[in-house]
Amino acid sequence: MASMKNLLIVESPTKARTIEKYLGADFEVLATVGHLRDLPKSKMGVDLKHDFEIDYQIDAEKKKVVSGLILAAAKATNIYLATDPDREGEAIAFHVDWILRNPPETKSKIKNSKVKRELVTSRVSFHEITKEAVQEALKHAKGIDMNLVDAQQGRRVLDRVVGYSLSPVLWKKVRRGLSAGRVQSVALRLIVEREKEVELFKREKYFKVYTDLGFRTDLFKVDDESAYISDKIKLFDGEYSYTKSIFDTRVEVDKFVAELSPEFVVSSLNERETTRHPLPPYTTSKLQQAGGRRFGWSGKQTMTLAQRLYEKGLITYHRTDSVNLSVKAIEEFRKYISSEYGEKYVAEKVRAFKNTSKNAQEAHEAIRPTSVSNKNPDGLDAKELKLYQIIWKRAVATQAASAKLKNTTAVFGNGRAQFKSIGVSMLFDGFLKIADEKFEEEVLPLMKEGEVIKSKKITIEENETNPPPRYSDASLVQSLEKQGIGRPSTYASIISTILARQYVERDEGKYHPTALGVAVIEFLVKNFLNIVSLPFTAEMEEELDQVAMGKVNWKKMMRKFWDKFEGEVKKVESTADRVKVAVEKTGEKCPDCKDGDLVIRLGRFGKFVSCDRFPDCKYTAQYKEAAGFMCPTCGKEGVVRKTKTGRKFFGCSDYPNCKWAGWKKPLEEKLKVKS
Repeated sequence: MASMKNLLIVESPTKARTIEKYLGADFEVLATVGHLRDLPKSKMGVDLKHDFEIDYQIDAEKKKVVSGLILAAAKATNIYLATDPDREGEAIAFHVDWILRNPPETKSKIKNSKVKRELVTSRVSFHEITKEAVQEALKHAKGIDMNLVDAQQGRRVLDRVVGYSLSPVLWKKVRRGLSAGRVQSVALRLIVEREKEVELFKREKYFKVYTDLGFRTDLFKVDDESAYISDKIKLFDGEYSYTKSIFDTRVEVDKFVAELSPEFVVSSLNERETTRHPLPPYTTSKLQQAGGRRFGWSGKQTMTLAQRLYEKGLITYHRTDSVNLSVKAIEEFRKYISSEYGEKYVAEKVRAFKNTSKNAQEAHEAIRPTSVSNKNPDGLDAKELKLYQIIWKRAVATQAASAKLKNTTAVFGNGRAQFKSIGVSMLFDGFLKIADEKFEEEVLPLMKEGEVIKSKKITIEENETNPPPRYSDASLVQSLEKQGIGRPSTYASIISTILARQYVERDEGKYHPTALGVAVIEFLVKNFLNIVSLPFTAEMEEELDQVAMGKVNWKKMMRKFWDKFEGEVKKVESTADRVKVAVEKTGEKCPDCKDGDLVIRLGRFGKFVSCDRFPDCKYTAQYKEAAGFMCPTCGKEGVVRKTKTGRKFFGCSDYPNCKWAGWKKPLEEKLKVKS
C-alpha cells in the first residue's frame, strides 16, 4: 500500500512546481488553476429576497482538477490550503475546503449545505515562495479567516448585483448588449470627464526667452516681478496647474528682446548642498505605474510578469499596498550594500517608510526580491528580467545612504531683466549607485559676482499652454489609488474590462473614450450618480475593509445598499429618457440607398461603416482608418489596424491580398513601389 502524503494546495501550476522542489517526497503539491467555485456565468446567482443567499457553482471546465484534488485529499494525512495571501486567495481556500467536504459526485447541483464529510484542513499563508518561508508557514498553520472570505464575497455579490441590475437598463435606454460594473464605471467616468476637460481647455500662446552664455540661462524676472503667471483649473478628480510667460504676443516679446544688451552681469551666486533620499519599495500600484511609464506596458501586462516572478520564487507577493520591509530583508540589504559597495554606502539608520494609501495592510510586505544576492536570475525572458531588476534596485536602494548634491544658482542681470541658471553637481552618489534612477550632472563653469559674460544668442521660444493630460495606465491607477477606489488586485482588471467593452480606446498609451463610453457615462451620471461618484465608491471600499476586519457584516452592508438601489433601478427603468450614441459622419453618401449619409458606428467587433437610415437601409462596410501613407509593398493606401488588446499598428488596405504590416509608418524613402 502506498504511503500517505501531505497535500498542499496552491492556485498556480508554476507555484506548485516551485514549492514541490522545497518540500520533497512527503508532500504532493497540486494547483486549483484559479477559482473552482463561483457565481454562475449566465444568471445573477444571488437571491435578493432571501438574505443574499449565493448559488455557487463549480466551474464546468475544472471538473478534472476537482476530481484530482478530491482523490489526493482522500489519501492525504494532512491537507494544507496555501492559496495566495489576500482576500481572493482566502476565498479560494474556503471553496476548496467546501468542495473537499462536499464532493460533487454526491450532488448534482452544488449549493451551500452542512458539512457531510469529516475532514481537517489547515490554512497556510506566505508572502514569498522560498524554502524557508514555506516551511515556516507550515509550522504556523491556522484556520480559514472567514472575515477575509466575507469581504471577498461581499465585493463579489455587490459587483454582481450592480452589474446585473444596471445592464438590463442600459439595454433598454442606450443599446442592447451593454453592461456596467461598479468600479469600472467610475474609472470610465474619470476618462470621460478628462476628455471633456481637454476639449474645454482654452489653449493660449505665449513666448519664453533664454540666452546662450556657453550654457542655457532662462528669463525669470522682469522689473523684479516673475516672468511667469501660474494658473489652475478644477478637475473632476483634483486640480491641474499650469504656467505661461507674461509675453502673449510676438510684438511685445520682440520689443522686450530688442532692449536687451548682449552683455550679462553675474549679479549673484548661491551654492547650497542638498540631500536626496531613496523612494519606498514598490507597491502594486506603483509597480504598475512604473511598468507603464518606463516600458509602455499595460497594468495587466505588468501584473502578469510580476505573477511569473512571484511563482518562480524570485519576488515577494506582488499584490500589496504596503511599503513595509521585513527585519530580515532589511538586514540582508544592508549587509549586501556594505559588501558590494562599501560601508559608506549603507544608510546610517534603518530606513522605514510610511504608507500613504488608504487602509494599507501593514502585515504585508512591499514587493522585493526574495534573495538580494540574486541580482540577475537565470531563466527569465527579457521583459521578466526588466521588471525584476527595477524591483531589485528599488528595494535594495531603500537601505543605502542618501545622495549628496551641490546646487549652484547663478542670477544674471540685464537691464530690467534677470536670467537664472541652476547647476547640479554630485558630491556623493549614495543610493543612486544602486537605484534605477538616471542622474545627469549639469555643472556651471566657474564664475564670480560682477563678471560680465557675452551672450552668443538670445532666443525667443514660442509655446502654448497644454490641457490636462489624458489618462495613461500609470496615471489612471494613480488616480484610482489616490481616491481610495479599487484595491491592488483590481486595477489591471478594471482597465482591461473597459477596454474589452469598447468604452475606451488606447492610443499611444493614452485613453480616449469612445462615443459608446460617453453615452453610457452620461446615462449613468444622470440617473445613477451615486454608483459612479468617487466618494460613494471609496466609501464602499472602506466598508469592505471593515468587513475584512470583522467589524461589519457583509449581508447587512448589502441590505443597506440594496434597499435604496432597488428603488432607483425601478424608477429609472420606467421614467428615464433613452440616450443616443453619437456617430461620426464620413461625408459620403450611402452607395445603396443614395439618400442616407455614411456614418461610423461601434459594434461588437469594433468600428464599422453604415447608413444613417438604418434599419430602413442595411448597408454596412468595413471601417478602415487612413494612416497617411501608401503601402511600401503594393502601393495601395495604408490603414491603421488594432490588435486584440487595442494596440495600434499599420497595415495595407488591400489585406489579405497584401499582408504588409508594421508597428511604425514606413519611412518616406521606402514608400515608392518597386517597378
